[in-house]
Amino acid sequence: LGLINTHAKLNASFAAGTPPSGAISFFSQSGALCTAILDRAIGENIGFSKFISLGNKADISESDVMEYLANDPDTRVILGYVESIDDGVRFLRVSREVTARKPVILVKAGSTAAGARAASSHTGSLAGSDRAYSAAFRQGGILRAETVEDLFDFALGFALQPMPVGDRLLILTNAGGPGILAADMAERLGIRLAEVSPELRGRLAGKLPPTASFGNPVDIIGDAQADRYREALSVIREDPSTDAVLVLLTPQAMTEPKETARVVVRALAGSGKTAFASFLGEASVGGARRVLSAGGIPQYPIPESAVRSLHAMLCYRRIRGGAPPPGADPPGINIAQARAALGAALEKGKKTLGEEESRGILEAYGFRFPRHVLAQTSLEAVRAFEEMRRPVAMKIVSPEILHKTDVGGVRLNLSDPESVAKAFMEITSSARRMVPEAWIAGVSVQEMVAGGRELILGMSRDPQFGPLLMFGLGGIYVEVLKDVSFRLAPLSREEAVEMVREIRAYPLLASYRGSAPADEGGIVDALLRISRLSVDFPEIEELDINPVMVMSKGRGIRAIDCRMTIAEAGK
Repeated sequence: LGLINTHAKLNASFAAGTPPSGAISFFSQSGALCTAILDRAIGENIGFSKFISLGNKADISESDVMEYLANDPDTRVILGYVESIDDGVRFLRVSREVTARKPVILVKAGSTAAGARAASSHTGSLAGSDRAYSAAFRQGGILRAETVEDLFDFALGFALQPMPVGDRLLILTNAGGPGILAADMAERLGIRLAEVSPELRGRLAGKLPPTASFGNPVDIIGDAQADRYREALSVIREDPSTDAVLVLLTPQAMTEPKETARVVVRALAGSGKTAFASFLGEASVGGARRVLSAGGIPQYPIPESAVRSLHAMLCYRRIRGGAPPPGADPPGINIAQARAALGAALEKGKKTLGEEESRGILEAYGFRFPRHVLAQTSLEAVRAFEEMRRPVAMKIVSPEILHKTDVGGVRLNLSDPESVAKAFMEITSSARRMVPEAWIAGVSVQEMVAGGRELILGMSRDPQFGPLLMFGLGGIYVEVLKDVSFRLAPLSREEAVEMVREIRAYPLLASYRGSAPADEGGIVDALLRISRLSVDFPEIEELDINPVMVMSKGRGIRAIDCRMTIAEAGK
């Protein structure tokens, strides 16, 4: 399509028109989307600084454009539409640098599972390409818009309003329903409703009719004309307990939309508060919306959109300054030992490493496993049990069998020689019957680990972004519940903590119903070790440690089962 620079009065494109000058810049891989957004910007008089069509990115990429716009004094917020990112590592680095200075909001197309590649691990099957993009956006400080409508909505707040100094929102409305909808959305997004102090309540009561509601939302009743909005906003403007204001208006018989819009602009301009408006309707509020836009107040057709835009600004406020750099490496890592184990497997032509082969690599990176013995006969299994002198678990050992429980390949809490011998026969017979082509190395006899919570740690190497780490609830339900979080390596300690606390089941790791809290620090340490391993060895394509038993605080974690997929580096 070409490019447009409104401040230089340059239109080097074959678009039909040029938008007014403003502080929003937009780049896109889709020329058609560029023309649609251009037309909307012209129709709604929304100011833009740059329009840049990337086309097929033969020479200039989204990273190049972001670097340029970060240094452009006429750009306050950067928008983009991307379909693919070729150099994910550079994109993540550039994103961190740019978003420390300016907000970047992107729409990513092609986010469904249709493009996900086949994978042999839990992590690989759950990841998919969109998980990597989401992780890259999050770690790069980029705000992701799910729709083009969100892209526009978020941009207006950043371009027209000051950044909120806090998250206390006050809603002013002339109708109860829209106010409730806005309050509901705020609560869902974690935005605090400002507390109406006794002082503020008293000042409002002196200016509003007794039928008004002085909670939050502040409802000034349906017969409110422009003067009533003026009186209320004159008080709210000076209130120190409010960081952001959302003004709602529904057109009724006595409403004065256009004059009210002028009141809103005059009352909130220069107040230091982040201001939004939602004048609902169409025919009777069109002129009012133009007044608001010209006065620098973002106007939204529905109140929920305004609240989501405030949420986007608050999210950027939290992440501004860039992601923390990776911290110091965890102690006790033996790279030479891991390299020798990987090299031996590759020399044998192996692509999939089961528990017996991958355990040594993980132990070199500080992971602890229960005592175990590989038994090839029932007599060896019984002997191993007697040496451990405690209940054991038994698991089939085969690189071709990923889901051991699916083939009857696991037995737990075996506490006598007879049950151990019987379990050996049942496990091997069931595995040979259900997976006749699999090579059976034997049965692993392991001491039982009791008292922990089951988790999964994993890594899948994304073709664009590199190692994508996963954390979540483990065991046999991981692919059903899908309660997992993802980040790209290398990982900082702060990002590892975020991963742990992001899953829905995080409260289960805390103390509940008398149980001791899990060792969260041990989980974070384990994620950092996997991060380092995945960076050190590009030969590892996929990795699952499932389950991992996290013990009570201070007792660390124990890896129970593991699996890797490997290839020659660079292949």
